[in-house]
Amino acid sequence: DKDFGQLVSDHIYMWKPGRMGKPVEIWGPEEVKEKFDVEHPEQVIDILGLWGDASDNIPGIPGIGEKTAKKLIKTYGSVENLIEHSDDLKGKQKENVVNFARQGLLSKRLATIDTKAPVEFDEKLFEHDPPDKEKLIKIFKDLEFRGVLKRMFDLETPAASGQLGLFGNAGDEKADTGFKTIEDGRAEYIFADSEKEVTTLIEALEKAEHFCFDTETTGLDALNDRVIGMSFSTGKNKAWYVPVAGENGEALFRRFKPLLEDPAKEKIAHNLKFDRSMLLGSGISVSLPWFDTMVAHYLLAPEMNHGMDYLAEKYLKYQPVSIESLIGKKGKNQKSMDQLDPKEISDYAAEDADITLQLSKIFKEELAKVPALNDLYYKIEAPLIEVLGDMEMTGIRIDTGALKQLSEELRHDLEKITARIYELAGVEFNIDSPKQLGPILFENLKISDNPRKTKTGQYATGEDVLSKLRNKHPIIGEILEYRQLKKLKSTYVDSLPKLVNPADGRIHTTFMQTVTATGRLSSNNPNLQNIPIRTQRGREIRRAFVPRGPGYQILSADYSQIELRIIASLSGDKHMIEAFREGKDIHASTAAKVFGVPEKEVTREMRSHAKAVNFGIIYGQSAFGIAQSLNIKRTEAKALIDNYFEQYPGIKKYIEKAMETAREKGYVETIMGRRRYLPDIASANAAVRGFAERNAI
Repeated sequence: DKDFGQLVSDHIYMWKPGRMGKPVEIWGPEEVKEKFDVEHPEQVIDILGLWGDASDNIPGIPGIGEKTAKKLIKTYGSVENLIEHSDDLKGKQKENVVNFARQGLLSKRLATIDTKAPVEFDEKLFEHDPPDKEKLIKIFKDLEFRGVLKRMFDLETPAASGQLGLFGNAGDEKADTGFKTIEDGRAEYIFADSEKEVTTLIEALEKAEHFCFDTETTGLDALNDRVIGMSFSTGKNKAWYVPVAGENGEALFRRFKPLLEDPAKEKIAHNLKFDRSMLLGSGISVSLPWFDTMVAHYLLAPEMNHGMDYLAEKYLKYQPVSIESLIGKKGKNQKSMDQLDPKEISDYAAEDADITLQLSKIFKEELAKVPALNDLYYKIEAPLIEVLGDMEMTGIRIDTGALKQLSEELRHDLEKITARIYELAGVEFNIDSPKQLGPILFENLKISDNPRKTKTGQYATGEDVLSKLRNKHPIIGEILEYRQLKKLKSTYVDSLPKLVNPADGRIHTTFMQTVTATGRLSSNNPNLQNIPIRTQRGREIRRAFVPRGPGYQILSADYSQIELRIIASLSGDKHMIEAFREGKDIHASTAAKVFGVPEKEVTREMRSHAKAVNFGIIYGQSAFGIAQSLNIKRTEAKALIDNYFEQYPGIKKYIEKAMETAREKGYVETIMGRRRYLPDIASANAAVRGFAERNAI
């Protein structure tokens, strides 16, 4: 800290960590004198007294920055001496030194480190002892600090390996974890590679009311990869692994098909959607009923990790075999499962089925304790697995020719915009480089008197910064347009054709059921829920999504003001329900009530304000937030909100009830009983608590 410069002497040095790849600096008296341009280190206090330090709430004297402070102290030696000789100064500087003399002296006092503090120094307390490895591993395990475990103890964690447990490949660290493993020898895992063993397995599955299954595959692409083996479990610590590749593969699939399609048997799996999709390629359509431990745990603890390895450790105190112990770490040298001898896979695969079966028992019992969650699983989430799987396998066709043409048009547009930017800047530079863009905008063109900087000292040139400066110079609009077109081209126009499956000419996204804390679906590779629509170019990208062939059409459907209908229903507010039932324009109706005018006299501005309040309030926006979005005074925004609640008292009551419930229970629920846990609802930090309250609503 620069404040410590005042303490440096022949016996005390300051250690200054290096930044941006530079080495550490050690400052002695000479280095402090050079850096602050002073005769002795104690004068750092005087520099800070004049210059101030915003981070420490030291005001200094207005108008005096770092350079001026150094110059004045070099001339006058101290703050006191400068004040005594203020008559030597001129203009505004003299005026400030005279008027703020007291503030300058106070600032010097605030900047002074008291070296007379009653501190007893025991050097033994500062000796460097090695950490208590066993205690730390336990703490890091409890807190789920997987990255720290990897860095400190080189415990290979599933976060790095692609799995989701805590100790994916702990090796000889087993004693520290306290988990059971396959080496404990309690399980009976059978490598079923003979007719006799397969027959025994099928007989066991036919007798069982439910069984767990898992597939081993050559990869994670259900359309292009294949199943090389299947594992089954009918009871704790008992499982089989059946290799199904090669000549016997089709025959084995035919034997297991009736069992997996039997509507009288419950099938259990972890991430069943993937296993079901993989088996569709082999002519097996796994049927309901089924129990997916990943989805079940998602309902019980939506914001936790849902990986099988992690769940085994948390609920069974068991550490499964690491995938990396079989195929190696991620990278070009990592093997695929079909490169291994089937017998090498056997225990790993059988263990997966066994562990998943054990977890299913725990999660079924937990769901049963909360009837609403139990219903949610069996009525919505379990059937949805089939719907999403079918959607993924069906895919959607895109017109690659149209995208290729659009890519060329965007390239021409970008060339034109680039030329305009160079002309406005007066120099050619890398527009994509913030390091080069910042000096052009804020040093050459001087677009802002007080430009923001990042932690590394670079000028901030993010979209939020530039959007506020749009009216300051025409180059800003061009840069924002350049960025938008560049993103459209790289993220969508050029990328989407590469994701087309050559087998059917369609894109196959993955719909993720267990990611968001709110129960909303997400989509990746590619994200089909985020295709642009707000701009003309974005709409052209959407037009490239086409029906699969003759006789098919794409249906586009949207809800009508769905959030407001939901809050009207949840809150039971009579006025809002009445407006919807009468088919009124809800925003105009709200404006009429809030502004106290007949609906026919509602202006466009009134409706716009009412719309902002309608949506702002249901997402927990404050008067400050609504004032910012409407560009009005906070008092006006508050009046709008107060009038709104007068007209819709049921909504106010609902919002208060939602927060009250959240504080009381620690969670809120949807209509179907899905829970959103809000541990920060009682936080002492107002900002953190406010965020939790908005989520509650």
